[in-house]
Amino acid sequence: MITHELGRHGLTVSAIGLGCMGMSQDYGPADDEESVRVIQCAADLGVTLIDTSMSYGAGHNEELVGRAVADRRDDVVLATKFGIWRENRGDPPSLDARPERIRGFCEDSLKRLRTDHIDLYYLHRVDPTVPVEDSVGAMAELVAEGKVRYLGLSESSTDELKRAANTAPISAVQYEWSLFWRELEDDTLPLARDLGIGVVGFSPLGRGYLTGRLKLDELGEDDDRRPDQRFHGEHLAANDNGLAQLKRMAAERDITPGQLALAWLLAQGDDVVAIPGTRDRTRLAENVAAADVSLSTADLAHLEAVVPRSAWSGDRFSYAVPRTSRR
Repeated sequence: MITHELGRHGLTVSAIGLGCMGMSQDYGPADDEESVRVIQCAADLGVTLIDTSMSYGAGHNEELVGRAVADRRDDVVLATKFGIWRENRGDPPSLDARPERIRGFCEDSLKRLRTDHIDLYYLHRVDPTVPVEDSVGAMAELVAEGKVRYLGLSESSTDELKRAANTAPISAVQYEWSLFWRELEDDTLPLARDLGIGVVGFSPLGRGYLTGRLKLDELGEDDDRRPDQRFHGEHLAANDNGLAQLKRMAAERDITPGQLALAWLLAQGDDVVAIPGTRDRTRLAENVAAADVSLSTADLAHLEAVVPRSAWSGDRFSYAVPRTSRR
């Protein structure tokens, strides 16, 4: 597994990580025992970055990850998040990034993860009722105490990112990024690079769509992809045309469309990391193998020509979080 450096402060991780959210919420029922095996298999394959959050399954996901890596903590880089919380599994999410709450959130995550430190601690969403400087300042205190090693933000605005970076060293920012969704390339990516912050792309397979195997008519009622505009009507028709082009190019190279999509993202820079999620060891091995796919300048230009940003249609479902509920 190749490694990429996130930020300028010494955080090095596998270029392909593992996103664990779907093991606990949003993508239908999952098998905990198999999820543990997938996480352990990821470590066996050289995946070091394991991504979770206190909100995923109201702590269930952190417990799952902690259980999976308990005997091999030094083999992995644990990334978790706070700021979105759920009182109970299945509850709707709420925002809370008040400084006085952050230490408790962190200590609860440490217990669930069965560790004495978090390698990468993200502010999952900026709380609009709290200046980002206050939240990040409290996070920096956790670094000083050794509970956290590196700091990150997720889905922040460019202004929030600048203000955060002026408050404490930020190593990583996390956004949805794939051939299917490239909005961050306009302003956020250039800013992150100016600030020396690495970029972690979640949903790098377009929430499964870019694999070519997603069966939209079989999604459960509670599947978080159902309301995504990109999977309906004229948007889906346009996107299916783009997917057909991606499949064709992948077949010419004897790889899967998912591997081509991941290779494209990694080719965007050695400060970029992809965290595809999966609950299947076969799919995990396929994703990991994408790190060995090398795309030339000509390949990237051809890919841009046949599936440009303009080829994809529809707005994403962005996991909007209510701002009213507090505990």
